[in-house]
Amino acid sequence: MFQGQKEPAGKKNKKIVLGYDMGRTFAQISFCGLENEEPETVSAVAGTEQYNIPMVLCKRSGVGQWYYGKEAIKFAKEENGILVENLLTQAERGEDVIVEGEAFDPIALLTLFVKRSLALLNIRISLSQVEAFMFTVEELSPRMVDILGKVAMGLQLKAQHICFQSHRESFYVYMLHQNKELWKNDVMIFEYDTSLKLMHLERNIKTTPKVVFIRQAEYPEMERKIWAEAENEKQQEMMELDQQFLEIAEDNLKNSNVSTIFLLGDGFKEGWAKESLKLLCKNRRVFQGNNLYSKGACYGMLERMNPSAEWKENVYLGVDKLKSNIGIRVLRQGKESYYAILDAGVNWYEAESEFDVILESGNELKFVITPLTGGNVTNRVVILEGLPERPARTTRLNVHIEMTAVDQAAITVEDMGFGELFPSSGKAWTHNISV
Repeated sequence: MFQGQKEPAGKKNKKIVLGYDMGRTFAQISFCGLENEEPETVSAVAGTEQYNIPMVLCKRSGVGQWYYGKEAIKFAKEENGILVENLLTQAERGEDVIVEGEAFDPIALLTLFVKRSLALLNIRISLSQVEAFMFTVEELSPRMVDILGKVAMGLQLKAQHICFQSHRESFYVYMLHQNKELWKNDVMIFEYDTSLKLMHLERNIKTTPKVVFIRQAEYPEMERKIWAEAENEKQQEMMELDQQFLEIAEDNLKNSNVSTIFLLGDGFKEGWAKESLKLLCKNRRVFQGNNLYSKGACYGMLERMNPSAEWKENVYLGVDKLKSNIGIRVLRQGKESYYAILDAGVNWYEAESEFDVILESGNELKFVITPLTGGNVTNRVVILEGLPERPARTTRLNVHIEMTAVDQAAITVEDMGFGELFPSSGKAWTHNISV
C-alpha cells in the first residue's frame, strides 16, 4: 500500500468469519466476509502461498520471551532456545510441560501459540472485525471440545459465535460450496504428511434429507520418507512409494464411483506420484493443495449462521453426529402431530432441548426415534413413577433432554403442576434412553 493511501471506507468495519485449522504439526487460518464470499487463506510468509504455520513454540533461554512457528524453529537452531513441540498432543495429555525447570500448563501454551499466530491477520483485518470463529481439528472428541473451549476462553475473543468441527465435517461443508459437478458422485481425499490418510465421501440421494457419510482409513505403512542422497537410490525409493500408493488407490477405487479426488499435504509435493497420478486422473478431476480444512471451517460457520439450500437438503452423519431424529407425539387442536426435539446431524455434545408439555393422561411420555441410517422407527417410553393422579390435561411437565454420548440421551422431567388448581408435587425423574 502506498504511503498515505487509506483503507476503503467501511472496510475496517466489515464483519469477518475466521476458520482456524489446528493440526498436529501445523495450523492454518482462513477468513471471509459474512456474504458467502470465497475464503482467503493467510500466508505464513508474506507474498507466498506458504499457508502452514508450524505448531511449535520456542522459549528464549533465561527469559520469558516466546517465539512461534517458523521463527521459533529458526531461533531454536541459531540461539539455542528451548523448542516446545506437539502442542496439541500435550494439551490432550494434560500434563505440565517442563521448560528450564518451570512447569507450564499445556493448554496455556496452546492458547499462546494461537494468539501469536492470529497476529498474521493484522495486515489484512483486525480481530475486532471477527464476528464468528470456527476451529477445525482432525478428531472432535469430548476432551478436544474441552481443550478448544478453554483456548477460546483464553483468547478472550469478542466474536459472537465460536464453534468447533472435525476435518471430516470441514471436508463435507467445503464440498457443499463447490460446483455440483465435482460431487455428483463420491469424493475422496488422500492426505499425506507424516503418513497416508484417506477420506471417502458418499451420499445417499434416495433419502430426504440426503444423507452423507465419510469413511476414513489410515495407512501407517506408507510413512513419509527422507530420501536417500544418492540420486539413483532416491529414484528407486520414489518408484517404490509410487507403486505402494498405486496399490492403495486401486483398492479403494475399484468398487467406487468417484468423480473428484483431492491430494492434500506436503508429501504430495515431492514429485514421486507418477503412475499413481495417471490412475487417479483417469475420468476424474484431481486437485492438489493443503488449505481445504481451514476454508471448510469458514464455510461451516457461514452455514450455521445462515443455512444454504444445500445445507438443508443434505445431512452429514459423522462419528460425532446424532444419527436419529428425536421427537414426541402431541395433540395440537385436537389432532395428533409430531413435535421435533432433536434433529439428526447435530454434534451430540451440543444437542439439548427443553420444553413444556401438558400430559393428556396417565404417567408416560413416549419419545419417537427415527434413524436416518435406514433402521426402523422405534419408541422409547419414560414412566413417571409416583406422578400424582389428576384430571385429564391438568399436569404440566418440564422436559429437558441432552445427549450424553453419540447414542445415549438423558431425559429429566419435572412436575410443574397446573397453576393454583394443582400445585407442583416437587417430583423429578431422570431416565437414560438409547437412540
